[in-house]
Amino acid sequence: MYSVISTAIINGIEGVCCSVEADISEGMPVFEMVGFLGSEVREARERVRTALKNCGFHLPVKRITINILPAGLKKSGSGFDLPIAVALLVSMGVIVNNNFEHVFIVGELGLNGEIHGINGILSMVCGGKDKGMETFIVPMENKKEAKLVPGITVVGVSSLSEVISYLNDGVLPEIKPISDETTKNTTKQNNLESNDAPPEDLVADFSFVNGQLFVKRACEICASGMHNILMVGPPGAGKTMMARCIPSILPEMTPKEQLMLSKVYSVCGLFKERESLMSQRPFRAPHHTISTAGLTGGGGNVVRPGELSLASGGVLFLDELTEFRNETLEILRQPLEEKVIHVTRAKGDFVFPANIVLAAAMNPCKCGYFPDFNRCTCNKMSVRNYLSKISQPLLDRIDLCVQIQEVKFDEITTHATNETSARIRSRVEKVHEIQRQRYKNESFSYNSEIPSSKIEVYCELDNESYLYMKKMYEEMALTARTYHRILKVARTIADMEGSEHICMAHLKEAFLYRSMDKKYWEKYL
Repeated sequence: MYSVISTAIINGIEGVCCSVEADISEGMPVFEMVGFLGSEVREARERVRTALKNCGFHLPVKRITINILPAGLKKSGSGFDLPIAVALLVSMGVIVNNNFEHVFIVGELGLNGEIHGINGILSMVCGGKDKGMETFIVPMENKKEAKLVPGITVVGVSSLSEVISYLNDGVLPEIKPISDETTKNTTKQNNLESNDAPPEDLVADFSFVNGQLFVKRACEICASGMHNILMVGPPGAGKTMMARCIPSILPEMTPKEQLMLSKVYSVCGLFKERESLMSQRPFRAPHHTISTAGLTGGGGNVVRPGELSLASGGVLFLDELTEFRNETLEILRQPLEEKVIHVTRAKGDFVFPANIVLAAAMNPCKCGYFPDFNRCTCNKMSVRNYLSKISQPLLDRIDLCVQIQEVKFDEITTHATNETSARIRSRVEKVHEIQRQRYKNESFSYNSEIPSSKIEVYCELDNESYLYMKKMYEEMALTARTYHRILKVARTIADMEGSEHICMAHLKEAFLYRSMDKKYWEKYL
């Protein structure tokens, strides 16, 4: 007898629908599985056989064939266990209902028939809904995550017997009530896991940062136009603290951004049992020993997103920038331009989101005190070698380069009220709304994303500003990319001032954030 069950696999961060076909016919006894299967899927044969036996169902001594479509797509993961088992039970006549046209089934089987949760349920359910699936049978562990997708029916199951009961009778078997204490503990744990906002006392806020008004201004510009920023200064000056404050002044994520980020965390197994999509903008700060695959994505049997994607919609902070391996840093060039990362492996090509604000911090030299020659112990060659770790092409992709000075004692001990992140954020939101209206008919949303073909349209200069830019372009020996970056920053500054046109003052301030990299890299390399 023939049967077919719909399920899905993860391809990148998207769910791709598959069909599990089962056929039991006369012939030499064999249990064969085909369809370009990975090792986890091939092992499903033994898990399913044993789980069925322990649930009281013995496979017939016949020719059993399982085929998973489409054959040209490599199948991996343990989510095929349950659809394979259901397909076999239908072919054996145990499950009498064979109307599964709009039913989606996924889950991992234990040898005793228990069903365990898997990663990537959110993406799988989204993919199934797009293909017209209406009822989704998923592991109980993944039920909350699956229910985040509106307009569908989600059935959470914890054992194979529950699946059989639901498919035959349309209801789940009665489950013994859990004690009040267990329920209370489970609810408390789920509430903790569902809240993706950090505790209030752990949230970085600009009100905690004394002094550094110039750098605070640069951070506000960074958030207003979603520009990348590099902070250079001595140790202990507050570079890391201010980078951690940047997410606190970014506006709320759009529903589209929330869904995309939630898919990434779901595929990586970091989503847990949340009550809603991820709404807190991420802040990721990988250690400088991170591998290229860890940053961009990759893996062995399963290709998964890296830190670039986990930070999508938020801030990727690279502290001690010069300590990262050169090949790791240089791979950032393309994602910073395209806002996606293309990962090519033998299994195929994968596209992961990388819509990040890059915040980087570094010391000006190995000891950290250059150019204070009273404290710096580095010679000119040492400084040159240190700075050469950051290439000019990578610098060209960083819009704001600022130098941080050491905080004076009076600034540390002052009790003057600093601006809170909430107040700065209100200004940033207004600038974002200006950009949203300006670019509503474009494929981009922020000033930092304006393509070169649209620069003259959205960054138009009057005659005086044009002559000034021409003069500075030649004097500073700018590249075309750097020239465009300066104009984009000037556009953001103009929006912050409520100006429809870019004025000379906006251009001059934008140049302030490019003079620092010339001061170091051009002078000492």
